[in-house]
Amino acid sequence: MKKYYLGLDQGTTGTTALLLDQNWDSVARGYKEHKQYYPKPGWVEHDPVEIWDNILETVDMAAKEAKISITDIKCIGLDNQGETVMLWDKATGIPVYNAIVWQDRRTASQADEISSKYGEMIHEKTGVVVDAYFSATKIKWIIDNVEGVKEKIEKDRIIAGTLDSWMIWKLTHGKVHVTDYSTASRTMLLNIHTGQWDDEILEALDIPKKILPEIRESAEIYGYTDPLDFFGAEIPISGSIVDQQAALFGQACFKPGTVKTTYGTGCFMLMNTGDKPVYSPNGLLTTIGWGLNKKTTFALDGGVYITGAAVQWLRDGLKIIEKASQIGELAKSVENTGGVYFVPAFSGLAAPHWDQYARGTLIGITGGTTREHIARATEESIAYQVSDNLEVMRKDSGIPIEVMRVDGGAVKDEFLMQFQADILGIPVDVPVITETTALGAAYLAAYGIGEFHDLNELESKWKLYKRYEPKMSSETREKLLYEWHRAVERSKGWAKE
Repeated sequence: MKKYYLGLDQGTTGTTALLLDQNWDSVARGYKEHKQYYPKPGWVEHDPVEIWDNILETVDMAAKEAKISITDIKCIGLDNQGETVMLWDKATGIPVYNAIVWQDRRTASQADEISSKYGEMIHEKTGVVVDAYFSATKIKWIIDNVEGVKEKIEKDRIIAGTLDSWMIWKLTHGKVHVTDYSTASRTMLLNIHTGQWDDEILEALDIPKKILPEIRESAEIYGYTDPLDFFGAEIPISGSIVDQQAALFGQACFKPGTVKTTYGTGCFMLMNTGDKPVYSPNGLLTTIGWGLNKKTTFALDGGVYITGAAVQWLRDGLKIIEKASQIGELAKSVENTGGVYFVPAFSGLAAPHWDQYARGTLIGITGGTTREHIARATEESIAYQVSDNLEVMRKDSGIPIEVMRVDGGAVKDEFLMQFQADILGIPVDVPVITETTALGAAYLAAYGIGEFHDLNELESKWKLYKRYEPKMSSETREKLLYEWHRAVERSKGWAKE
């Protein structure tokens, strides 16, 4: 009888259910977008009930495409958006407010205040800088601003969690309230040295510990799907991890110094730094990669807020393209950007700048600027932002980076991948399975039920599809990066009153 493994990738713009067989080949996929809500400028929300419905729908789609029964699935692994967080009533299962998304900036001024008082302490304990990006200030906002929440917390009715906690709670019919070490490290509340929620930070932010989930390893059996809620099937949920760490795992980056970049709504580069946290003086985050077998693997994290979302903006906002896949052809149709640079700082700049008041800047426009130039400038902006992070990663880790593994939707874009290799000056490797977030979640699930016993077994499963070698001269590269950095400086601090 064939074995099937399910990887559930709950991302910022949609949910993917990926079914893999015992040879670790992708056999079927379900995908569903969910709505983005923007109640005010700088606010971004999701409806958690819609996300839960989409999970069921995508799993059903994948099972039907593979022509299998849901009960044929051996285990489920899931990955989540990271910092996106919500609170819900554990008696009714109803969210008290929408999920507040990682891109949301409503707590920026609050984050500034917290940083001025506790910034150093929080960075030392959590590895992250105080920023509205992380879950902590979002949890605090919901507690302080949503009517009746404080009273319900006193009555033990409310629990909080990132979207992994919500998914597992729903899949198990409210029996299990957990998160894993990697996701907990994205909240700004986890002490990465002790592996516990930090009492000093919780007290400083006035967040009650009792509403938070239990922290568990990234691969173990957390519970089983409830047949009432999940197609009549009882399947072990045995892997859970934050999305970017899932991709690091799915890319088999198990050795210190191995690097992957995932291209999605944003762009996220992670480097495995082994069993010790590496602190970055130049703006990268120190985070947990995964917790396995009572050991913690750490990573350096360079996050870019807006990459694929800039392409979506060209499609939905400016309407200069009809579909995202057009952009590569448009970019290729001109030799250069005609001097145009686009800094897509729609919700500030993340690593290595950490300027929450930067805003999108399109500069160098002349009467001769066409939509092709803007399309190319958008593509190039993605590669430049990745390059900025890789440069800092090299410097701060002291580890030479010889190749970058890539995944996510944009790796199908040959123009972008070649330009990325050119601007980095190192090869860029695209794997056979590019949905490595869902793949990494499925790998962890299999590990959690004992299908794999060590990471070397998994490493041998990674397959190369295509390598892009750099072709650009170092002189051209330096000139382009110099102009890019001039544009970035102009975008900074724009929204500060």
